[in-house]
Amino acid sequence: MARNVNFDLNHSLMEAGLESPIDEEGVHDSFSQLIAEQSQNGGLSDAFELQQLQGQLDDEDRDSVGYLSSPGHEFKGRRNVRRDMELEDGERPVDPLIGERWSSATMKILSSMPSRTIGRNRGAIISQYYNRTMQLRRRRQSRPAIRDFSRSARPSIRGYGIEADTTDAEGTEVTKRERLVNNLQNLSASDRVRMLRAMPLSVAEKNELRRLALQKEKRTLSGKQIPCCSRLKYYIIIGVRQSWYSWLSFLHSLQLWQVALKRVGGRFGTGVLSYFLFLKTLLFFNVFLFLVTGAFLVLPQAVHPPVLSAGRSSFTGLELLTGAGYFSDTVMYYGYYSNYTLGGSCRDTDDRQNASLPKGASLDCVLYNMPLAYFFTIGVAFFITCIILVYSMSKSFGQSFRIDKSHSILAMKVLCSWDFKVIKKTSVRLMSENICTQLKELLAEVNHKHVKKTSCQKFGRLMVHGLAWAICIASTTACVLGIYYFSEYMHQNLQASSRRVIKNPLSHEASLLALPVVVSLINLLLPGLFNLAAWMEDYDSPSVRTYAAISRNLMLKVSVLGVLCYHWLGRVAADPKSIKLKCWESFVGQELYRFLLMDFIFTLLDTLFGEFLWRLFSEKVLKRRRKPVFDIARNVLELIYGQTLAWMGVLFTPVLPAVQILKLLLLFYIKKSSVMMNCQAPRRPYRVSQMTTIFITLLCFPSFLGASVCVTYTMWSITPSPSCGPFQELKKMSQAGKRWVEELEKDNPNLSVLARAHSYLVENPFFLFVGAGIFLIIIYFHSQVVDGQRKIITLLQEQIENEGEDKKFLITRLQSIHERKRTPARRLTSQDSSC
Repeated sequence: MARNVNFDLNHSLMEAGLESPIDEEGVHDSFSQLIAEQSQNGGLSDAFELQQLQGQLDDEDRDSVGYLSSPGHEFKGRRNVRRDMELEDGERPVDPLIGERWSSATMKILSSMPSRTIGRNRGAIISQYYNRTMQLRRRRQSRPAIRDFSRSARPSIRGYGIEADTTDAEGTEVTKRERLVNNLQNLSASDRVRMLRAMPLSVAEKNELRRLALQKEKRTLSGKQIPCCSRLKYYIIIGVRQSWYSWLSFLHSLQLWQVALKRVGGRFGTGVLSYFLFLKTLLFFNVFLFLVTGAFLVLPQAVHPPVLSAGRSSFTGLELLTGAGYFSDTVMYYGYYSNYTLGGSCRDTDDRQNASLPKGASLDCVLYNMPLAYFFTIGVAFFITCIILVYSMSKSFGQSFRIDKSHSILAMKVLCSWDFKVIKKTSVRLMSENICTQLKELLAEVNHKHVKKTSCQKFGRLMVHGLAWAICIASTTACVLGIYYFSEYMHQNLQASSRRVIKNPLSHEASLLALPVVVSLINLLLPGLFNLAAWMEDYDSPSVRTYAAISRNLMLKVSVLGVLCYHWLGRVAADPKSIKLKCWESFVGQELYRFLLMDFIFTLLDTLFGEFLWRLFSEKVLKRRRKPVFDIARNVLELIYGQTLAWMGVLFTPVLPAVQILKLLLLFYIKKSSVMMNCQAPRRPYRVSQMTTIFITLLCFPSFLGASVCVTYTMWSITPSPSCGPFQELKKMSQAGKRWVEELEKDNPNLSVLARAHSYLVENPFFLFVGAGIFLIIIYFHSQVVDGQRKIITLLQEQIENEGEDKKFLITRLQSIHERKRTPARRLTSQDSSC
């Protein structure tokens, strides 16, 4: 519904010659032309009027007794006494250009300044736009000369403080208004709308002119008989236009969660809205990843399923939590995928030997090479995701780190944010609430004042911050060590259970949930300690408090994921025989599934106990109306933590992005309902303009970069399982591409260039680091360009302020020079009168 406001000087409204607030060049040129005409024709009369008025003021001063007693110096003395009285009363004017009595020369210069000629009365505006409507009616493209306007229609360039006689203007204003209404009626609908928009009148005045024009148009149409063909044509045009607008509205409504996001942003501001926007971004990433893996891995293998063993587990329901059992022999995990090609029959014995088919499988020839497809699908998916992330982060830098200040954004928000096409009551209410919340945030940022503190206060606050960070770091270290030793204990239990016969397989599978439950419990409870430390620090700015909470939660998540990666790749993958695993890749995929599911379950528990039950306890027991505030930092880091698990698990569980999509969809509706019902807006509104950029940056570098390193290390350094998966006959997963290139080179020696390119680009990790470095350089240069633009805008704003001060200085000096020249003349006239 709402549209972005673009200040485009090449817009059709500008080409039409209509005057607008941003068409300053034309306005100033017209005023310069008017000044030149009046300086040639009527400039002397204006100067004479100004001198007459100045003489009358001097005569009034000359009539006073003080002036007659001392004609030479009493005027200055009286002015000094008046200024002293104003200083004593504390009413000293801030602007030195206000409250002064200028000379005729100074007033003429003041009246010639463009800033003093913009203000015009309503009668002049109506008269001027009457001529403009006449111009459109006559289909003239050039602007009328200013001398064609009447004197009442010309912009006022009278001196500052002089009141014009408006009796004639009031008498003719009604006639001009009627003529303007008649001309508006004769214009087309588009020209009428453009003309009304360009008029510098109030909204009420524009509505009145539009109403009068429509009334006269209806009377004219009712008085005439419209032909049947014209009426049919008119109805067809209206029907087509309404159908087109309905279609555009339908396409606009197809945007995901548009109304819900507007409601959240209107009530809670940009901080809470950034969480839901980030969740929507993650959903799109997972949809892309699922489409790629589903089209190139899951679907071909589901069409050509391998032959499974007879002892397949039955479905018990516990698999929904553990991911093991029945799900182990499905397309969900790495071990289900075959290491042969899918397609038609082979032609020779060599192909049969290279195919390495399992027992009972049909002989297929090279139509779809599953190992090669598995390797390149994962690699290309990560590469495209990296490009999208870098582009999103670069674009977010340009949008978030704005070069304009809050004062200019506030003016744009007040004057240009409303969309007049919104007609529904719910949409109007939602839009007004959204604009009101954004104005509160902008005003809070403008009115934010940095309180100066003494050295003792700074030292005390520094000690409090140091203590809070020491508590957070110590608690994080303790929890990470606890997870490390507990994972080692669970690994030893798996080794012990592999040596003995398992009597109860269900209890054994349930015991696998212990490590995900412990990790999720730590991720749930430790951020509460971080919030307690933040309460102890008592930050002045809510945004700084949010950034500190993000840093502490990020430290926790990165440390936990580092320990888990070591557990999976350093213990399980390094020695799978110690726990008698036939396919350690599937076991790691099941672990990642369990961690992702437990993270979702504990997030729901946090929503239930941390928001819903706390709100009920506060209202029913404590008898307070205050609700909990939505914790942006913890919830966002939970999203990044879950997305990192999904990226790490796509190699071992190609269907894991689908699980993540379902989790994000449920999480959006649950969190939105909880926020709207259980949470309240921040007590101190604040605008988090860089929050989305920080989220994308954290998603790119700690999250995606860490997941890419783990996947790359697995594919290039760890030996795959010898009895399952598409790479069971290879020493490294990356050799699938090398074998394919060698086969192509054998079939066609001319493709040796492709083999060398593969060895340099794919097998050599140096080029991967070069590509990552290029992406980082692009982001760095983009941020530097934005920073340079911000500095240039700051310098230009300072230059504009200095030019204003220069004008004040020059006008003040001109007045002082005129005062010095006028004082000897007064002395001579007073001496002559005394003689």
